[in-house]
Amino acid sequence: MRLSRALTGTPKFRHSTAYSGYPLRVLYVFIVLAHDRHRVIHFNITEHPTAVWAAQQMIEAFPEDCAPRFMVRDHAGIYGESFRSQVEGMGIEEVCTTPWSPWQNCYVERVIGSIRRECLNHMIVLNDNHLRRLLRNYFRYYHESRTHLSLNKDAPQCRAIQSNKSGRIVQIPQVGGLHHQIRATRRIDNRDNQKNSSVSVAV
Repeated sequence: MRLSRALTGTPKFRHSTAYSGYPLRVLYVFIVLAHDRHRVIHFNITEHPTAVWAAQQMIEAFPEDCAPRFMVRDHAGIYGESFRSQVEGMGIEEVCTTPWSPWQNCYVERVIGSIRRECLNHMIVLNDNHLRRLLRNYFRYYHESRTHLSLNKDAPQCRAIQSNKSGRIVQIPQVGGLHHQIRATRRIDNRDNQKNSSVSVAV
């Protein structure tokens, strides 16, 4: 199995909204994760996951002829006939994990754990739009700033190495201030007004 061509999709990640009457709303998050650099290719939220809805997520994740060769998934009921037919039509080979063996789908399970520990455990989710906005902000931080040991401490979106001698080190708040991106600034000479200005370069 070539991990560089594989992906993982799962709708098992769920989160409850804040109390606004009884019962609480339980929202399900579907995630498509590329194994090569741990990139979240696509995500969506629903209160009522179905096989037809899951199949539509695969279409949205790969709108053109760019589907991977393999997909790793579990045996959840959402992967019904509509989903399997759509995946087969896209030329994707399904790799099913053993029941009750989440460690066999370790990449996406790790991402789900990171989302909980680094974002949702510190937030009160009001509704599906609020959760979508929170996840969108977190994934921006996850792709651009969060380091991974398996990527040699790089982020999923490659970042250039910058010297700490280039100028002042600043931190930019992300995910509502839960995390920060560290950047270095360097001073440049503006000959028009003879003032010092600074530019930010992502580290």
